[in-house]
Amino acid sequence: MNKAIDASEVQLSLLPEQVNPRKAFRDVRNYLAGRFVGSTRDTALLDEVVKLLFCKLIAEREGKKELLKIEADVERAKAVREIFSKVRDEFSEIFEDGAEVLLDPESIRVVLDLCAFDVSSAESDAVGDAFEVFVGSESKSRAGQFFTPRIVTDLLVDVVSPKPNETVIDPACGAGGFLASTIRHHLANGIDLSNISAIAANLYGVDKDSYLVNLAKVHIALLSGGHPKVESADSISWKNAQEKPLSEIPEGGYDVVLTNPPFGARIVSGSAKTLSQYELARKWRYNSESCLWEKSNISKPNVPPQVVFVERCLGLLKEGGRMGIVVPESLISNKSHRYVVQYIRDRADITAVLGMPDELFKTSGKGGTHTKTCLLVAEKREGSGRKRRPVFMAEAKWCGHDSRARSIEKNDLPKISENYTNWVNGRLSEESPLGFSLTSEEINNNVLCPHYYDPKIDEEIESARKHSEILDFGSLVESGVLDIATGDELGKLAYGTGSIPFIRTSDISNWELKHDAKHGVSREIYEKFCRKQDVRPGDILMVKDGTYLIGTCAMVTQESAELLYQSHIYKIRVNANEIGLTPEILLVGLSTNIVQRQIRAKRFTMDIIDSLGDRIYELKVPIPKSKKKRKEISASIEKAFEARREARKLIVQAKAMANGGIEESLYDLRNSG
Repeated sequence: MNKAIDASEVQLSLLPEQVNPRKAFRDVRNYLAGRFVGSTRDTALLDEVVKLLFCKLIAEREGKKELLKIEADVERAKAVREIFSKVRDEFSEIFEDGAEVLLDPESIRVVLDLCAFDVSSAESDAVGDAFEVFVGSESKSRAGQFFTPRIVTDLLVDVVSPKPNETVIDPACGAGGFLASTIRHHLANGIDLSNISAIAANLYGVDKDSYLVNLAKVHIALLSGGHPKVESADSISWKNAQEKPLSEIPEGGYDVVLTNPPFGARIVSGSAKTLSQYELARKWRYNSESCLWEKSNISKPNVPPQVVFVERCLGLLKEGGRMGIVVPESLISNKSHRYVVQYIRDRADITAVLGMPDELFKTSGKGGTHTKTCLLVAEKREGSGRKRRPVFMAEAKWCGHDSRARSIEKNDLPKISENYTNWVNGRLSEESPLGFSLTSEEINNNVLCPHYYDPKIDEEIESARKHSEILDFGSLVESGVLDIATGDELGKLAYGTGSIPFIRTSDISNWELKHDAKHGVSREIYEKFCRKQDVRPGDILMVKDGTYLIGTCAMVTQESAELLYQSHIYKIRVNANEIGLTPEILLVGLSTNIVQRQIRAKRFTMDIIDSLGDRIYELKVPIPKSKKKRKEISASIEKAFEARREARKLIVQAKAMANGGIEESLYDLRNSG
């Protein structure tokens, strides 16, 4: 719970030169929440703080900052209200006629004393800090939208690099994060503050949430002193709440689109009539002869908003215009969305794809989402035909905060930004996961997620060739050396019906299957599935889907072969072969760092879990060239499994002895006296 503070506490809490806007706003919020009786909702408190910030903006611009420092509370409040009358007239799109500052004179003094910084300072975005502090969990997630962290909006704006005279639109603008980053980008690149208000006139925003639209207007107006064109409307239908069309798109389109659209399969992206206008809202079929996706005339009943937003964004751009968009990684990796990537590549040249950490959109505690995202940058093509431009790829592991939204020192985004700049200027001397180049021809099967193309993997495989044969997993399956299958889902009603293990992903650890698996099934259920699953000693079970366990392996032994396994697990069998591959050698090969790195690169996000999928066939598995070494490895593993068998027997005996002793003691107690 936030602690309310009184005026005497805050009066000396900060000296002007020490003011940190975020801390100042936290103090303001805590003070007002304890004092503003009858309206403690953060949105109402923020409204009053915004009024005072506008007064500061006008006073700074007109050189009358001394009016906000009058000692007498009543006189200072009177001066503030006079300034606010000018604010109301100039920013009539934000403040209604008759709007007034509702805070009492003492509260006005406290807020102004705490906010002892220049609103129009180019050093930071104090307004953004206020929104994050006040809006908090109440508006951080609204209909699938999450406030985009400032470090991401700044990174994407710097990569797209809008020019001062270019038109910029965010069709899912929320509280105006990308538009604010555009203002900061121009200030950081030497545009004088006096010219920023004119640049703001080229900024456009659209959002369905009218409250966030007003926040966006306030955000940009305070940051620039200008008047951006931000409207409350549905970007997909291009109509407002009254079903009237939005303002006309500039002739030819916008120069730049920057956005983080809402995403989620459960979000309704538009009516059937609206979706019928979109090509990406139709069913697409893959033509195996042409190796292309082909559009049908059949519309889908519902389409995830991120899919149609891609088409909307490309449609808003003029030829040669640039797009920077936040997308869930699944949109540019999963098989079901490959037609979307083809659609983009047919109309634009991909410039950069930047993979973000899972923690990026975590806010605090259980807030936010773990959805893995990527930043996609593209330039709309002038005319037809693909240009064979290289693509900058990078995969961030850290983003400056952890899964609980706590700040940490590790942050890969600044290095990615630096590498991108060097790449553009031809100065990227060394490739790494934080920055590497990919040719258009190297993009495989319309997969765009950067970690799939980890540049270190090829280096490691080439290095391994010195001492190992590199076996292609897919070729081994095709030639019959390996067989691969997946299990079944039995349903919760089957759990606990018997003692035959039903192996789940959590039952595989350290090359071994848990001999006391959490869920057991009856003999009847086992007999129903055992012939189909056909588990034998020597089979390898590998985790296929999940979060942290993908790629974990175990071997089925003689005493553990009576089992069933779930669909999130591969069963891999080594058949008789002439290349000297044994189950033990394969188990070791699949567990090597080089294969595990490939597995991490090839696992894609599927809604709420990750999956290796059929990309297991792409694995390159090293096995020792030396036959003597192979025999030693096989013998060593067989010995280890035998030792484990003996250890389990001793454990079972010990438990039996302990249980027997307890039963004997209970018998003695019952019969004593």
